[in-house]
Amino acid sequence: MGITAAFMVPHPPLIVPEIGKGQERAIQKTIDAYHEAAKRAAAQKPETVILISPHQTMYADYFHISPGREATGSFGPFGAGQVKMTVSYDTGLVEEFCRLAESRGLPAGVLGQREKALDHGVMVPLYFLNQYWQSYRLVRIGLSGCPLATHYELGQAIREAVDRLGRRAVVIASGDLSHRLLEERPYGYRKEGPAYDSRLMACMEQGDFGGLFEFSENFCDKAGECGHRSFTIMAGALDRTQVEAERLSYEGPFGVGYGICCYRVCGPDPERNFKERYEEKERSRIAERRRQEDMYVQLARKTIETYVRSGETIAPPEDLPQELMCRQAGVFVSIKKEGRLRGCIGTLGATCSSIAQEIIQNAVSASTNDPRFSPIEPAELDLLSISVDVLGAMEPVDSPDQLDVKRYGVVVSKGRRRGLLLPNLEEIDTVEEQIAVARRKAGIPEGEKVSLERFEVVRHD
Repeated sequence: MGITAAFMVPHPPLIVPEIGKGQERAIQKTIDAYHEAAKRAAAQKPETVILISPHQTMYADYFHISPGREATGSFGPFGAGQVKMTVSYDTGLVEEFCRLAESRGLPAGVLGQREKALDHGVMVPLYFLNQYWQSYRLVRIGLSGCPLATHYELGQAIREAVDRLGRRAVVIASGDLSHRLLEERPYGYRKEGPAYDSRLMACMEQGDFGGLFEFSENFCDKAGECGHRSFTIMAGALDRTQVEAERLSYEGPFGVGYGICCYRVCGPDPERNFKERYEEKERSRIAERRRQEDMYVQLARKTIETYVRSGETIAPPEDLPQELMCRQAGVFVSIKKEGRLRGCIGTLGATCSSIAQEIIQNAVSASTNDPRFSPIEPAELDLLSISVDVLGAMEPVDSPDQLDVKRYGVVVSKGRRRGLLLPNLEEIDTVEEQIAVARRKAGIPEGEKVSLERFEVVRHD
């Protein structure tokens, strides 16, 4: 049978009358649309519901699939413990999906469960669906910190597992939009909030899932979005599939965006291979960027490619200019993939005989030894953006007023603890943010008195 329909829905607990106690009437359009979406899902008579929730167990580099035969949950944390539900899991589909993920090298499985009880990202959609259809088993999937392309690949694997077992299934992608639509609400207002919601809804109401890849991590973070990765997994499950897309509602009166869209599967469409098209576009962009890279970045890229492919560390080429071979300085090598940081290692001051050697040393470390990331694989090399920052001298400063987030990097020190942050980073807008991040990197709690230093860099990218 396969996947016959998919749904993008929000999960505000307030929408449940026993929780909202009348406040839910402020989002009546969302409630009405939710009932309509639930009726359409029920009309498919699904054997299996695949539900993707941002509030399921989440890891930086692993997708958690709920194990076991069943789970229960209640809205007790929201003051309505009397509203409960129990679901049975589709253990056969979970097993098939895990086998398929392993064969594809996808970091997904049933390990690492932290909380067996159903989360509200699952229960809110099921609260509505259960009013119209209950003869289903559930597959409950969490998100990860992996790139969007990996989330899409996970969706593709879900689709294949469903097809292999002949299940009749629907996919529900649970997720709110921006949480930063109104100043007076807990998350406040940022201009990226309404901009995100407008762009996201334009993509989703047209079924233009390729647009999901065009949202940078920085933009999504500033918008305070919740469901982008859920929607991307759903898009992967609809890969190469013609869908009839319909927007049922969007509103955000509480400072959080709630959007509901439905997708009816109409048949195969090889042209809707959004991940492949995005990656081809990325390769073209990187190829053009490579043609414009200077000697600093070329050296870092050659170092990374050689080491990742062969495990060998190159020697500085003989034709390098004197400024690379004769000068000494601290250097940071930063690697990004699909707009997301993939590795960054550097030195505050010179530790090698030349800038060239400093670049080589730190490029190897950034690609293989950054503790935040797994080592870069050969298949990733064509998708990497690389930059090299050559640091100037450190200058003590007496006050944050002497800093400039665009011009100066900062070093925050307390005893032997030191945290550094480079200047002019996309995700850092203010000196306060810059210092706060440097504090966290050093493990220095907020409120402890610190010493500040500033430095300039010459950035090569």
